[in-house]
Amino acid sequence: MLANHLVILPILVPLFAALLQLLPWGENPQFYRRIIGLVASSLTLILAVLLVISVQDEILVYALGSWQAPYGIVLVADKLSALMVLLTAVLALPVLIFACHGEDNLGSHFQALYQFQVLGIMGAFLTGDLFNLFVFFEILLISSYALLMHGGGKLKLRATLHYVVLNLTGSALFLISLGVLYGITGTLNMADMAGKVALLQGDDAAIARAGAMLLFVVFALKAALLPLYFWLPQAYASTTGTVAALFAIMTKVGIYAIIRVFTMIFGADAGEAENLAQGWLWWLGLFTILVGALGVLGSRDLRLVIAYLVLVSVGTMLTTMSLGHSDAIGSMLFYLVHSTLVTAALFLLADLIAEQRGKTASRIVKGRKMAQHNLLGGLFFLASITVIGIPPLSGFVSKLFILEAARTGAQVAWLWPLILGATFLMLIALSRAGSRMFWHTFDGKPNENTHPKWQHTSVILLLVGAVGITVFASPISDYTNAVAQQLATPTDYISSVLPTGGSDD
Repeated sequence: MLANHLVILPILVPLFAALLQLLPWGENPQFYRRIIGLVASSLTLILAVLLVISVQDEILVYALGSWQAPYGIVLVADKLSALMVLLTAVLALPVLIFACHGEDNLGSHFQALYQFQVLGIMGAFLTGDLFNLFVFFEILLISSYALLMHGGGKLKLRATLHYVVLNLTGSALFLISLGVLYGITGTLNMADMAGKVALLQGDDAAIARAGAMLLFVVFALKAALLPLYFWLPQAYASTTGTVAALFAIMTKVGIYAIIRVFTMIFGADAGEAENLAQGWLWWLGLFTILVGALGVLGSRDLRLVIAYLVLVSVGTMLTTMSLGHSDAIGSMLFYLVHSTLVTAALFLLADLIAEQRGKTASRIVKGRKMAQHNLLGGLFFLASITVIGIPPLSGFVSKLFILEAARTGAQVAWLWPLILGATFLMLIALSRAGSRMFWHTFDGKPNENTHPKWQHTSVILLLVGAVGITVFASPISDYTNAVAQQLATPTDYISSVLPTGGSDD
């Protein structure tokens, strides 16, 4: 029973931390809010590690108020949920350390909003029913609206307005889809719905498929899948590095939802709704890779380049998922961990570079030499070769796994050229950015702006994590493959959540 309580603790810790941070704290409230945030993020990381250890041999189910599924609210931790919770915690701590050295002073209640954002992300990964997935989506979205505006400015306001309008539309579609699915199945518990959907036939099955496709549109919007990607580049490029780095996990929430819903509820055992999203994911994912790669090449601002790198990673992951077998999903999850850490490091690094370059900021043009030129240049070089996929770093390993997962001639003919072509365009774009920012600088005195060592340390920690994926590629790959095997047998999840067989018809 003690292990089951681990499921709710990654949600409770940021919740109570955020509530504490909203209290008045005397003459120096920011100091206490920072301490609370750092302690909470550290504790969440420890809990996430314990959760990953605890799910090795069982799926943990936490029934709130002891009301069992499908009638009560349940939180569920399997290998996939635990992996995503750990990745979020690993990301959140160094990003918060970075923010605590100046950036959190740009707006009020940043620390509390940060914890609410983490709360929403953790809840989305751990919830066992679709309505509470909607609730946690709204928590993280409301927090993200304020965080995107952190620091103010016209560009942030415009990007945030687009982001808000699109996500409010997505939320409305989410509620409509939930109404459709509840009306036809009588449940919103994911494990219970999986059993009900498999039995549907005729018109009922058609209605369920319509509800599922509405869900797919909502999740594709959250994940920034083509053609619903256009909110992402400007939103990520306009906000601060801290917020963009935390948002590196945001698209993964949409990807997680697609994985969870379209492998368990509308997967191989869904009867007439079998593998509903697979064909869509293949083509939309391929075009997302293409658009992202062209965006990387065409961008003239470093922050925008990194935003399009996120788009390339989204397309790569969802295309790989569409291959349908366990090896593909395992390689996709390995790539997910790599891309989240390295793009977060790049967003933080872009902030440091922009501030030290002065007026030229993050534009890819010739500018003044930076005060910490060599250090930032070295970090940029390491991050760039990692995200591009230069051997033997994690980008190369993860892409190699993905290419190996393409088994048929058609898959090889489409996937290999696009991924290798995107890699080549990324190499050109980041080489151009590095040469213009670090080699072709104006003569004269360097810019005097410097940054605290802890901000550099935050970037280094994320890059060490990305490099560490290479060093520990074998055990991490074993774990992601175990996640894929568990997803391939959803009956284990269903029987853990519904030990008595589910609700009565």
